[in-house]
Parts: sequence; structure tokens; C-alpha cells
Amino acid sequence: MSRGGLQGFQADRLSQILAVRRLTQAQLASLVGVSPGTISKWKAGTQSPELEALTRLASVVNVSPDWFLRPYRPMLSPPLFRSNASAHVAARAMLEGRLEWAEEIACGLAEFVEFPRLILPARDFQNPEELTEEDIEEAADECRKLWRLGRGPVQDLALAVESAGVLLIREETGIPQIEGLSGWSTKLGRPCILLSADKDNGYRGRFDLAHELGHCILHKNIGRVTNRDRYNLMEKQAHAFAGAILLPAEGISQDAPVHPTLDDLLILKRRWGVSAAAILMRLRALSLVDNEEVTNLYKRRSARWGSKAEPGDGERVPEQPRLLRRTVDLLVAEGVMPLESFPRHFGISGNDLEMLMALPSRYFATLEKVVSLTRLRQETAQPGPGLHQLFKNRSADVVTLSQPARASRPSK
Repeated sequence: MSRGGLQGFQADRLSQILAVRRLTQAQLASLVGVSPGTISKWKAGTQSPELEALTRLASVVNVSPDWFLRPYRPMLSPPLFRSNASAHVAARAMLEGRLEWAEEIACGLAEFVEFPRLILPARDFQNPEELTEEDIEEAADECRKLWRLGRGPVQDLALAVESAGVLLIREETGIPQIEGLSGWSTKLGRPCILLSADKDNGYRGRFDLAHELGHCILHKNIGRVTNRDRYNLMEKQAHAFAGAILLPAEGISQDAPVHPTLDDLLILKRRWGVSAAAILMRLRALSLVDNEEVTNLYKRRSARWGSKAEPGDGERVPEQPRLLRRTVDLLVAEGVMPLESFPRHFGISGNDLEMLMALPSRYFATLEKVVSLTRLRQETAQPGPGLHQLFKNRSADVVTLSQPARASRPSK
């Protein structure tokens, strides 16, 4: 039981903001003008800040004061990270907090709109050791069939994923060692994926997304893994799924030469939107090239291009999320919520919302005209203004969407 200060202060909110802002308790104490012991008591829930201290605290971490009074109810499964296992604990905590914020934002928006229906293969593996190569191929093949992707290249994987009801976030994190993470939201009933935008490589970004999708399907019922061998096994399985969904066996087998050269791999890279290295690994998995041929190609690749970059890496623009941005556009256009009210509604800064919702910088800086209260009541009385219709037409191809109505905005 907390003693003194404001009633209803959520100590878990303080823990979350420390992680998201990557601040120590001592650093925060110095910024707020209190002792480290006071921050420790707030964090433990044995004491709550007075109103003046709460106002300073909120200003320092760039949230509204009432954000600390809102119930803290994250409903995400322990995230699976697309990273090397040596990534710093603080970095993981920061990204986990950002993903929790994205889930909270989506839950708030779901009060006004219906998101696309979730369309994913259902798998109930309890241990990664259960999965076979055939299981992974079958899951990727079923996913393509459900999404009507055919056997050719996926033109826009981000759009396909969001059309299937997956929540996708892509933002610059400042942590290039961690390409992404994912978890399931029990409240939303759908997976949430956060991808790093720090490496501006459209080819790698697509593979990272396919990798996280693999985790969401194959490892949904497997908790956070600390054992190194099991972690590496799950990473290997997610890699295999990414290769299978981006490069289906039937399609890539028809396209790939019998004995591909590095130049052949570059041609396949541009057609399929996957790096030459990933294509080579997929060809080996399908036994279209043998181990000796792979080794020789890798040696030539390293001698000719170096160990990391490939020719044409900058040619493909990274795919962008659309769902949350279109939700904002729709709510503003329908008069459900004025643009300037979004930061106030969620209690976090416009800059954080812009990053998490793939909105342009300073998107909330231009205030829209406030709609009348009468119209607001009429609009909000209508459940689900129709965002799901933008993602509903699946008769031909999952990656074809009509453009949503956008709010009128002054040109910048």
C-alpha cells in the first residue's frame, strides 16, 4: 500500500517509462529534483509523488501527468527478439516497452474501428524441438494460400501482413543489433511486431518481417527462452520460415539456374526482393545447390562484395506500415477525433505517436479544426467507422488495397 502523495499512481508505469527512456533511477532523480531513494519508493509502490513532483516527472519523460494514473494492463506475451542473444538487457527492456505502448495505442483505437480479421495458420507447438522442416514448409505454404499470394514474389510483405490482421510497427530504435521483436496480444487477439528502421535496407527489412512472422506462427505457445541452444533453434526455424514464405519452393525452383553464379543471384534478388545470401541459403535448403557449391559461392561473394553489403542494397525502399496511420486518417476524416486530441487521448507525446504509428514528423503540430460535439456523438455512436473495409477486399490479391479517405491538411 502506498503512503502519501496522489492516489492511483501506477508504479508499473514508472518502471515502464524508465525502460522506454533508458534512464536509471539516479538519472531520473536528478532530472526531477528528488532523491534516488524517492524514485525507488515510487517505483516500489510504497510512496506516491505529490502533484508538483508528478508534474515535473511527467515533463521530464515527456508524457502527460495523468498517464501515470492510468491502469497498467499490458497483455503481451513475452516478446521474442530478432537479435543476437548478447544484446543488452536495457535495450531489450526499452523495445519491449515500446511494443507495449504500440499495443496500448492499438487497443485504444480498437474502441473506434474494426481492425482487419486475423488470418494466420494455427499451430500449437509447445516446444521448438517438436518442429520439423516439413512443419515449417507446410506453415509457410498455408500462409501463402490463406493470403492468396500464389507462387511468385510478394510485392509488399508489410501490406500483406497488415491485411491479415497483424499489428506492425517500424521505427528507428538506435539499437541496430536488434532487428525486431514480436509477441501476441491477448486483448487484441493478434500478434504485434516491431521492426527496427535503423538499417535502411529494404531487402533485409522484408526478411526481418518474415522472420518475426515465423515466430508468431510457429512459436506462439512457447514462452520466453533463456537456454542458448533452444534460442538458436527457434531463430533457425524462424529463418527457415522466412525463406519458405518469401521464396516458395515451386516458384524459386523454376527461376533459379541449375548452377547459379553471383550475377544470377543478383537477378533473383531484384525479382524476389530477397538478398542474394538468403536466396543462396534457400537454394541449399531445397537441395538445388550442394554444400560445396554454396561454399564456393560464399567465398566468391566475400572476395567480390565483402562480408555484409551486396550490390543493389539501396535499390529497394523499405516497406512501411499503413494500418495505424490510416486509422488516424479515418478517425479525423470521419470527425470521430480531432487530430490535436490524439496525444492527449493516449497521454504520450506527439513525437512518440508519430514514431509508433508511422506518421510524418510533426504530424500533430498542425492543429485541425475541432469538430462539433453533436457530430462527434453521432459518429462515435456508429461502431467501427469502416477501417476494416480498406483491408477487406481479398478477392484477387491480398496486397491490393484502395486508398483511404484522408483528412484535409495544409501543405507543409
